[in-house]
Amino acid sequence: MEEQRRMTVAVTGAGGTGAAKRFLAALQADDRVSHVDLLVSANGRKLAALEFGTGEDMESVAVALGATSEKIRLLDPADLSGPVTSGSYLYDAMVILPCAVGVLGRIANGLAIDLIERAADVALKERRRLVLCLRETPLNLAHLRNMVAVTEAGAIVYPMIPTYYNVPETLAELQEELVERVLQLLGLGHTDRYRWDGTSTPARREHTATS
Repeated sequence: MEEQRRMTVAVTGAGGTGAAKRFLAALQADDRVSHVDLLVSANGRKLAALEFGTGEDMESVAVALGATSEKIRLLDPADLSGPVTSGSYLYDAMVILPCAVGVLGRIANGLAIDLIERAADVALKERRRLVLCLRETPLNLAHLRNMVAVTEAGAIVYPMIPTYYNVPETLAELQEELVERVLQLLGLGHTDRYRWDGTSTPARREHTATS
């Protein structure tokens, strides 16, 4: 039996919290995942409230994100004594989705002002997988340098840039592909719909066959 995985997920103040909801749904439905620590920054809660039309309190945001299963534990980003602050607390990978450029910059420079950034710092020092789903455009030189620095430190920068060769027709399809690609980076992929075979992908064939 495959060893179950433990994940840390953070949502910060950048647009695209709908993708975070879809990502959390995938983790909760996956029998390979036993536990998820979820952190939502204050600005992340503001964005979720804006995008989902909900309150900004953590309970309302958690419901809006669909973080309702027993696998999910909510952590307060302001509490630097939380479990993920220590390398002795074991988890397999951390994903920040979406990741604000300010958060990326502080991670790149080892500056942790909250539990999200501290958890990312721990992931890097413990050589665990850290995926930063950057949501910002255009990028200035400071952003680019921070992306290089955090990549050199061991993180994976995965900008929330859609692909077009799969001919997506809805926002949900864009989010689904993004989430699947992130899951594949974590070894938790569950479909081959977006896998290029040299000429096309199943998702592209589905769309072009009906167009």
